[in-house]
Amino acid sequence: MGRARRTMGPDNGAVILKSVGELKDIVYCLQTEGKSVVLANGAFDLLHVGHLRLLKDAKLRGDFLVVAVNTDASVKKYKNPKLPIVGEDERVEMLAGLRWVDYVIKFDEVSCDSLIQAVRPNVVVKGTDYTPETVPELETIKEVGAEVAICGDPKDHATSKLIQRVRRLKLSRK
Repeated sequence: MGRARRTMGPDNGAVILKSVGELKDIVYCLQTEGKSVVLANGAFDLLHVGHLRLLKDAKLRGDFLVVAVNTDASVKKYKNPKLPIVGEDERVEMLAGLRWVDYVIKFDEVSCDSLIQAVRPNVVVKGTDYTPETVPELETIKEVGAEVAICGDPKDHATSKLIQRVRRLKLSRK
């Protein structure tokens, strides 16, 4: 697979990784230096303020923030065959431009279990639509010795709500 590439976001942007092996090596090196690695994952379709608040809060939980982005195919499997609205490469690029994000990687599974097993982060972050007991990857998180952190503000923002608002708009020319 290809090497990591740096984007041109704020602070020179996050590193976009092409393989789990690369991420695994980076996380191992960071952890041997005593650094804490936080992992957040999701579709991040139609990036909104709820996403930003989650990622900002996630970054406070450790030294480095890795964001794993569901591929288009996995979003179609676990959310809706008509999604995502924004393609995976554009979603990755937008996330890489956020100042709180250090590394971004795509993953093609419905759940993040295999990525968590491979990378072994210190903290796995989920939004406030979960509790520590309802996180889908909880058993894997426990198995690798990571901590669960519920981050962000109350679930008042959602891509599905944005889509509904746009559908209700009746745009007309004056």
